[in-house]
Amino acid sequence: MYDIGRSKRAQRAYSLDDLTIVPTRRTRGIEEVDLHWRLDAVEFEFPILAAPMDSIMSPATAITIGKLGGLGVLNLEGLWTRYEHPEEQLDQLSAIQDPVEATRRMQSLYAAPIDPELITRRLTEIREAGVPVAGSLSPRHVAEFAGVVEKAGVDFFVIRGTTVSAEHVSSVHEPLNLKQFIYDLDVPVIVGGCATYQAALHLMRAGAAAVLVGFGGGATHATLDVLGVAVPMATAIADVAEARRDYMDQSGGRYVHLIADGGVGRTGTIAKAFACGADAVMVGSPLARAAEAPGHGWHWGAEAWHADLPRGERVRFSPIGSLEEIMLGPSSVSDGTMNLVGALRRTLATTGYTDVKAFQRVEVVLNR
Repeated sequence: MYDIGRSKRAQRAYSLDDLTIVPTRRTRGIEEVDLHWRLDAVEFEFPILAAPMDSIMSPATAITIGKLGGLGVLNLEGLWTRYEHPEEQLDQLSAIQDPVEATRRMQSLYAAPIDPELITRRLTEIREAGVPVAGSLSPRHVAEFAGVVEKAGVDFFVIRGTTVSAEHVSSVHEPLNLKQFIYDLDVPVIVGGCATYQAALHLMRAGAAAVLVGFGGGATHATLDVLGVAVPMATAIADVAEARRDYMDQSGGRYVHLIADGGVGRTGTIAKAFACGADAVMVGSPLARAAEAPGHGWHWGAEAWHADLPRGERVRFSPIGSLEEIMLGPSSVSDGTMNLVGALRRTLATTGYTDVKAFQRVEVVLNR
C-alpha cells in the first residue's frame, strides 16, 4: 500500500502493458497446443469471444465468428434490434467525420425503441446458421427483454455493462435481483464487468457461469476521463482469479470462467491476459479492422451513445483483412492485430505449455 498524503492509502495496480511473459526451460511445437475451450455444454475451437458492439457484430459477422470456432455476441439493444434495415443507419454514421456531430447522431439513432420481434429474428438467424447463439443486454434492460431472449433459444445470456454488481441499490427503479434472475433462467449467464475481488465473488455467488473482467471497449470508452473509474487489467484479472479460486473452495468445486473484457486489442496483451488468469478474452478493436465489419472501419461501444453522459468515442481503423484472417491468419501485419488464434498458440508453444489452463501458471515480470 502507498500513502497518498496523510489520509489516503492506495494499492499499486498494473496494466497488461506493465508485464511480460517469461519463457520456461521447455518449448513445444505449435501442433502440441490445444486451445479448445468449453463453457457449460458448448465447446469452442479457441477461447476468444467477439464483443457485443454494433461496429463489429451483426448477425452475419456473429455467424462468421461461430463458424470459425469462436463465439460472437450480438448487442440486443443496438441498431440491429431497433431498425429493420440498420445498414442505412450504419452508413450514415460512417459518413460523419466530426466527433461531436457523430455523438449527437448516435444519441438520436439509439433513441429509437428496441423491437422485441427484431430480437427474436436476429437470434433466430444466428441459430439457423448452426452456430452457438449469444445475446447481450445491459442490466437496465434485462427484466424487460429476458423472456424474449430466452424464448429465442440462446446458448448464452450476456449481461454486460461498464460496471455490474450483484447489489445495485436504487430508490427510483426496482433493481435487478441477479441471483434470482440467474436461478430462474434456463441458460448460462455471462455477467460483468467487474474489476475487484469482492465484486467478482458476489457475481459468482449469484450463479454466473462466467464473469467479464474489465470495463470493455478499451479502445473506445472514456470512463476514466469522464468518471475517474478504472482498474488496470493485469491487477483486475489476477484479483478476480483469486476470487474464482476462493469461490471454488466455498462452493465445493464449482468453476466460474473468467473472461478478460477490455484492453486486449493486440495478440501480446491477449496472451498476457491468459497469463494473469483469464480463461477467455472478449475482443473488439481487432475485429473493427475486418473488411466485413458493419462499422466500415469506425468502432464504438455503448458508452459512446449514452443519452445524458457519453463516456466513449468512435475510433477509426483501416481495414487490414477478412474476419477469418484476423482470427486465424495468415497475418500481413506485424503489430499484433491479425491471426489472434495463431499468436496465442505460438505464445503457449514458445513458453512450453499445451493448454490455457496450464499456461495460467506461467511466470511474468514487471517491465516498468
